[in-house]
Parts: sequence; structure tokens; C-alpha cells
Amino acid sequence: MVSMKHYGWALTCIGGAGVLLTAVLSYTYAPLVQSPPFRSPEAYRILFWHVPFAWTSFLAFCLLFTGAIAWFVKRKEWGWNLFCTGSDLGLLFGLGVVISGPIWGSAEWGVPWDWADLRLNTFGLLTAVALFIVLSRRSQPDGVDTRDTLSTIGLFGFALVPITAIATTFYQKRHPAVVIAQTDETGLDPKMQQVLIMGIISFWILMIGLSILTFLAYKLENKLQILLYSLDEEVVH
Repeated sequence: MVSMKHYGWALTCIGGAGVLLTAVLSYTYAPLVQSPPFRSPEAYRILFWHVPFAWTSFLAFCLLFTGAIAWFVKRKEWGWNLFCTGSDLGLLFGLGVVISGPIWGSAEWGVPWDWADLRLNTFGLLTAVALFIVLSRRSQPDGVDTRDTLSTIGLFGFALVPITAIATTFYQKRHPAVVIAQTDETGLDPKMQQVLIMGIISFWILMIGLSILTFLAYKLENKLQILLYSLDEEVVH
């Protein structure tokens, strides 16, 4: 019988292969954009990873949100495990965004970050919240009070997700809008669209695989802590 662990490893490998293939196709298949309007046409290719990183991070923060609600309402261990999984993956994919974005910004804008751009700053704050949660979980003693506090912070962080999404459409400064290049009715060259969709699907598959593996790891960690506690009780008595 195939276990969830095997599904997790399979999806992680498939998603990872798709992510690597997306990087290859972004240089060998996707066309070069025109200059102008692009100051650094070759640098745009990082967007085939940058955009999937961003979309996938939002899904990870949805896991964080669901886990936080489940912990508050049910007080179940699986809710906390889901919250931990979402915060870990939110940090992972969020860092992918805040690292890849400034690489493009340095080439295209001449500066890696624009502090006047709402979307950049809200997403940076969102990633900082994930970092704070991950570090706090590892440095603070585990308990109901700690879990309640971090879950509350996680809910606050999730509120930044719709703000960032709205800023993408209605508040544009330096950061590109949803449409990258106006070349046809859809606003995106067909080859660019194909590579971008492949990247998004690959990152999503990767995230599902990592979510399964991370959740199972936290579940095993909880079982180990229970066993260690039981052994300590037996030694004392």
C-alpha cells in the first residue's frame, strides 16, 4: 500500500523537475522581450520563477491561516502541525520572491527595492512575519500560550495577502502589473504564457509534495515528544 510519505516524495520530485525544466525553457523557448520598454530584456526571464514563487507563497499562507483557525477552534494537534507547515513553506517561497525580485529590480530599475511601492513592502512584511513565526517556534517553549500568540500573529500576516493582491491591480508603482508584455489579445506572448503556466503548475505540485512531507515530519515529531514524556514519567516513578 502506498503511504502519504511516498506521495509526498513523488510530488516533490515531479514538481522539482518541472521547476528545473521551467528554468531551462525560460532561456531556450521563451522569446526575448523588446527594449524599450524593458531596460534589461534578458533579466525578465527570472519572472518565470519569481511569479510562481509569489503565487505559491500565497497558497502556503492559506495553509498557515487554515491551521491557525483549526488550532483556535478545535485545539487539535493537526491544526498546529498545519500552521507550522504553512509558516515553513510560506517562509521558503516568500524568500524565493524577495530574493528573485531584487535581482530583476537591480537590472531593470537600477535599484533592488522601491520603498514607495506598496506591493513590495506588504509582501516583504508578509515574509518577515513568516520568518518571525518560524524563529519564535524554535526559540520559545512549546505551549498553549505560545501557540495562541503565534497563531494570532499568523492571522495578522495572512491579512497582508489580499492587500498585496489588491495592490497588484490597483496600486502600481515600479512593480509590473499582472500583464508582462502586450503582444496579443491576452496581453502575454503565447510562448511566455506556456512557460509561465508550466512554472506555476510545477511550483504548486512541489508545494503539495513539500506540504505532505513537512506535515508528516511534524506529526512524527509530536509522537516522539509524547514517547519521550512517557519514558520520563516511567523513570520518575
